Amino acid sequence: MDQSNRYSDLSLKEADLIKGDKHVLVAYIMAPKTGYGFLETASHIAAESSTGTNVEVSTTDDFTKGVDALVYEIDEAKGLMKVAYPIELFDRNITDGRAMIVSFLTLAIGNNQGQGDVKHLKMHDFWVPRQLLRLYDGPAKDITDLWEILGRPRKDGGYIAGTIIKPKLGLRPEPFAKAAYQFWLGGDFIKNDEPQGNQVFCPTKKVIPLVYDAMKRAMDETGQAKLFSANITADDHYEMCARADYILETFGPDANKVAFLVDGYVGGPGMITTARRQYPDQYLHYHRAGHGAVTSPSAMRGYTAFVLAKMSRLQGASGIHVGTMGFGKMEGEGDDKNIAYMIERDSADGPYFHQEWYGMKPTTPIISGGMNALRLPGFFENLGHGNVINTSGGGSYGHIDSPAAGAISLRQSYECWKSGADPIAFAKEHKEFARAFESFPGDADKLYPGWREKLGVHK
Repeated sequence: MDQSNRYSDLSLKEADLIKGDKHVLVAYIMAPKTGYGFLETASHIAAESSTGTNVEVSTTDDFTKGVDALVYEIDEAKGLMKVAYPIELFDRNITDGRAMIVSFLTLAIGNNQGQGDVKHLKMHDFWVPRQLLRLYDGPAKDITDLWEILGRPRKDGGYIAGTIIKPKLGLRPEPFAKAAYQFWLGGDFIKNDEPQGNQVFCPTKKVIPLVYDAMKRAMDETGQAKLFSANITADDHYEMCARADYILETFGPDANKVAFLVDGYVGGPGMITTARRQYPDQYLHYHRAGHGAVTSPSAMRGYTAFVLAKMSRLQGASGIHVGTMGFGKMEGEGDDKNIAYMIERDSADGPYFHQEWYGMKPTTPIISGGMNALRLPGFFENLGHGNVINTSGGGSYGHIDSPAAGAISLRQSYECWKSGADPIAFAKEHKEFARAFESFPGDADKLYPGWREKLGVHK
């Protein structure tokens, strides 16, 4: 059934819709299956995402038609379609009237993904009006709170050197805590790798006290505060809260130094919101495990990594992994910095929409995936700043001297970039950074040709 007469209005102007502040706007890239028209299919998507059915029904009244989603712009050559969703369509909490991401996803990325007339459909951007934006939680904590714990200024506190305990699985409690201690002697921030939880060979109630002991010893020896991001992801909200409560009880007077890591893609919005609301005093670390199933540039359905990151800020993530923008091992490109800009700034451009955040706290870009001290200067140059958390697993534990030296090399890499120094010249005066060249010779050969001769390394 062609529903374009009801569910499209190409006379609508985007500027007027934005000024009206009454619609969520969504940009999709879409292709219809052979035999279906572009506008016809686009209108079917708008119908399926809002008030439509595949047959005329007697229960539809004038009010129902007033909250139809409408296709307002198409570019068939580019596969672009934009839909305006009246904000009345989206579900609100009965407890406090607040908005929920699950409702946005149910409508805008729900049944339309399985329509028989759609060859592929992927959300690339969305815009939220101010009156709906204020109904989302947003972050309770941000990077400024971590800078304060680390004794830094709350403005431009700089790079936070972090790592991921490696190997990601297989360590018993004592080796796990030892690995944490070794890094903390030089670094700031340790996170659980996303599968680490309550394995039978490394029970939470045995490893967490040892990790806290390692943190205290490292703080005593260095005179510096340390941070730990503990994985509390679980299928059941009560189990997640039980893990969180135990961790906070164990860390006691240092509970402010604990972040909670939640696998927000596989766990879903309910897990993120539960953590955000039950533990507003903790930094909420959103891990994207599994997101590539839909966000990969090679995937033709679902939504992009940009959309995922933008939703994470609405939900209240204090930080989210954003990839390495082509500088690490994970899929991504240099222009992925738009993701970082959208979540960390109060006003930012997306692929199709400009978003104002109206003072909502920022979400920190967390950089992870194959980074080391040699790759970081290029990353910082591309991003334009170093106010990020970087979790380098191999970049720390793969350092030729020690995990602590690896952590120090990461921080020195930031200092090198910030000062505008030549990396080779900087390395001559900074041992840990210099030894990173020998630790990662493949990257050194690619990024700094002739480094052996310049640094006097002959092997």
